[in-house]
Amino acid sequence: METIGHEPSAAEKAQEEFRAAYVAIIGRPNVGKSTLMNRLLGQKLSIVSPRPQTTWHRILGIKNLPRAQFLFLDTPGMQASDALFNQSLIRAARRALEDADLVLWLIDAAEPEDPDDQLILGELREGKTSGAPVILALNKVDLVAKPRLLPLIARWHEAFPFAEIVPISATTRDNLDRLESALLGHAPLGHPFYPPEELTDRPERFFIAEIIREQAFALLHQELPYALAVQVEAVKAREGRNLTDVEATIYVEKEGQKGIVIGAGGKMLKRVGERARPQIEEMLGTPVFLRLWVKVQEGWRKDAAALRRFGYLEP
Repeated sequence: METIGHEPSAAEKAQEEFRAAYVAIIGRPNVGKSTLMNRLLGQKLSIVSPRPQTTWHRILGIKNLPRAQFLFLDTPGMQASDALFNQSLIRAARRALEDADLVLWLIDAAEPEDPDDQLILGELREGKTSGAPVILALNKVDLVAKPRLLPLIARWHEAFPFAEIVPISATTRDNLDRLESALLGHAPLGHPFYPPEELTDRPERFFIAEIIREQAFALLHQELPYALAVQVEAVKAREGRNLTDVEATIYVEKEGQKGIVIGAGGKMLKRVGERARPQIEEMLGTPVFLRLWVKVQEGWRKDAAALRRFGYLEP
């Protein structure tokens, strides 16, 4: 008896070729991981600051393509540190590394000599990626003279068996199409993890807190480089009006820092609110009445209970 085979339709072939991958974006602090993820998504999710170690959480950003879905994980910068707060950030980055289908390691090509890069290289050599392909992106190549670039690529080729090495500039978007093609080429076959309309798995309150923290950092990073945490207390639509009430608390570690954040006559806190409000309104789609408070949580970066409350340690 002759069996007649089924010829797959174009739709079935497309589905068979669909690729889906968790992509962990790793690197030492201040190499441009958040900028890169925002560029790849075409939308801002991760806050950006010129000061190092701004990202304090794993932040998931979802990018949908016709034949693929990428789940980008922006991770805290990996660096050698014994501090409890920094250790919590490093653990978050390591979990992303272990869970990833693809690893995208970002290096500052303009400053390639850094001990923390060797720390990350050691993690990769120890097999912390569970066999996931590792793509190396040499960022900020717009700041590097071309004669220096080829020897740098050759050196990294010798250091580790990368799936690919791609020179890019996240700021100018140079070569990001090639980087996306490299990710697509190494992503495993699969099905979408999230519906196409989803952009992230984080709730609104998380991003409201991040917006406020970003603006506080922008205004106060010299006075309070690491001492700010933000907790959103309430997000509530006001009955009968196209208005959302948002209440949030900025936590500092010392009483003297509280005065710096509030400022003379409350002017600094008002500036933080004025800069944060338009972004919150854009995200929520309504006008916002923003109330900010400042409280002292003594030494919160060294307090495990406080770190859990602010979401920097798992319960």
